[in-house]
Amino acid sequence: MNVKVETEELIDVEPSDASRLRLGAFRLLGSWRLAGIGIPFVILFIVLSVWSGPFLSTTNLINILDQQAATLAIAAAGTLVLVAGGLDLSVGAIYGLTTVVSGNLAEHHSPWIAIGVTLLVGLGVGLVNGAIVAFLKINPLIATLAMSFVIGGVALKVSGGNLIVLSQNSGFYKFANAQFWTIPSAVWIVFFFVLILALLLSRTTFGRYVVASGGNAEAARLAGVRVNQIRIITYALSGLAAGLGGVIDTSRLLSAQANSGGSGLTFLVLAGIVVGGTSIAGGEGSVPRTAIGVLFIALIYNGMYLLNFNVLYQQIVLGVILLAAVGLDVWARKRRG
Repeated sequence: MNVKVETEELIDVEPSDASRLRLGAFRLLGSWRLAGIGIPFVILFIVLSVWSGPFLSTTNLINILDQQAATLAIAAAGTLVLVAGGLDLSVGAIYGLTTVVSGNLAEHHSPWIAIGVTLLVGLGVGLVNGAIVAFLKINPLIATLAMSFVIGGVALKVSGGNLIVLSQNSGFYKFANAQFWTIPSAVWIVFFFVLILALLLSRTTFGRYVVASGGNAEAARLAGVRVNQIRIITYALSGLAAGLGGVIDTSRLLSAQANSGGSGLTFLVLAGIVVGGTSIAGGEGSVPRTAIGVLFIALIYNGMYLLNFNVLYQQIVLGVILLAAVGLDVWARKRRG
């Protein structure tokens, strides 16, 4: 019966009453997930605005967006991976590799060559990740974790273990630092990238196939969905996003180092996705909610910095929030079951 329901939804046959009921439940759950991150975000924003004078300044708010640009891009693409039933723990390593690749190329070639080649490197590594998971049937956690060590080693080889420093006079600097209405170009680039991924997941046939692949892979296959192909594409987008993040931060900071991403960035991205309400079991997620989740964590860090809280408490608070988000997801799935 479950296979029949999934098949009807995928090929646009008139849904049954049970299908309509299930669809309504999913929409209701989605609205609750949005409220679950949206309301705390607004409350935190108001509290910080009252308690900290500098927080509400235009400079501080733009700095938050600028500093989180790379994380937002990577988390947005990572949402598609998780919704499709995968997991990518290599994004931090890909980010580190692409920072040193873009830094090396920007030293000796035009900015556009550096940007283009680096994005292709990220895309290529993502495709390899997807192929390993899809065709070798290795658990995504193990596959991408192992790949992160391989990629990290390649990054060290590319950089020679050295910090790469670029000149501010380089045209590469303008890629992330050009100003449009006082907002850095890095923010605009990521805004449009996130918007495209949000529309891709929520408004296209591909997005429906992503959801189907993560929700019930076997039913999706029976309905004609090429699940392996869909998952490979999501990993490719994840690698591309990590490459974009690496280019943006190298341009923004004019420096690059092989270990600049690592597990810290990977788990910060994963935290933003999960806090945003994307199910760790696949089949449900939203790119806009992920963006709110990433910015919610950024507000916590920024607020604690402005209020002179100990760094130790930042980690504790983030851990508690992450546990609460995962617990809420488990509870919601049990209620639906």
